[in-house]
Amino acid sequence: MRARPIETSNRREGAEAAGLDCAAAFQKMTLDCVAAIKAHHSSACAGDAEAVHQIRVAITRLRAAVAFFAPIVADAEWRRLKKEIAWLNGPLGAARDSDVVMEYARRKRYRAWSQRMTGEQPDQRQVRNHRRLVRCLRSARTQRLVAAMARWIRQGAWLERYRRRQDAETLQSYCAGELNRWRERLVRKGRHLKTLGASRRHRLRIKAKHFRYMLEALTETVAPRSRGEFHGLHRPAKRLQRALGDMRDLERFAGLASGSPQVENGKRGRKYPPGYRNRREKMFDAAIAAYRDLKHAGAC
Repeated sequence: MRARPIETSNRREGAEAAGLDCAAAFQKMTLDCVAAIKAHHSSACAGDAEAVHQIRVAITRLRAAVAFFAPIVADAEWRRLKKEIAWLNGPLGAARDSDVVMEYARRKRYRAWSQRMTGEQPDQRQVRNHRRLVRCLRSARTQRLVAAMARWIRQGAWLERYRRRQDAETLQSYCAGELNRWRERLVRKGRHLKTLGASRRHRLRIKAKHFRYMLEALTETVAPRSRGEFHGLHRPAKRLQRALGDMRDLERFAGLASGSPQVENGKRGRKYPPGYRNRREKMFDAAIAAYRDLKHAGAC
């Protein structure tokens, strides 16, 4: 007896989603991101590491949506907002990185190594980075930024320009073309993943993250008949991003020992955390396997 209202709700949701154009879809995605930033603001100011992470995720999702719909929405106002977002991302990233390092340092297998190898204690760095972040989050500059983002999304000059267009693509057509392009770029950039340097690997991770976030956002936005097309791409994209992200976190933690050479068996060399090389190799293998799955997932 309860299935009928759920089916009716799903049909209504599908009908609403099917009626969205590119501008409306973009507004829905990005206003959700602004709402998430506001929702987690007070908890992040109170030192909640998960809230800090969720604000970073919301900002990344917003930037991914702008990049995805760039031919429609990118304008001079976005370029100004982008600079302000970069300013806020600095302390957000530092706080998040110190939270990740502390999470590693608290693990039983790494506790002794961390205490022995680091100069400044990770918890001291974490406190300092969070204090800096709180000052930024509570500043008038951040309040102006969040308000300006919402205003630009709702009524920026890009919207009037889009409404005047006579040749606008349908949402489904535009999304299919952009997702194919983004996937092909990921495949191209990851061809030599095993030998990529840290900076290029980092850029690949960001592209995989943006691709994953857009697949998730579009799953909630486009008509139901198109959603199934995204699932075969989402799983490998998520695995690739996570494997590369885990590797970056481990390398950052190992970086605590930089400048602290140790003597082992008469040889001076950098001391890595216990099991570092094997763990990193497994992460590399996971990233390569995910990349191969994404490569063979097929176009949308």
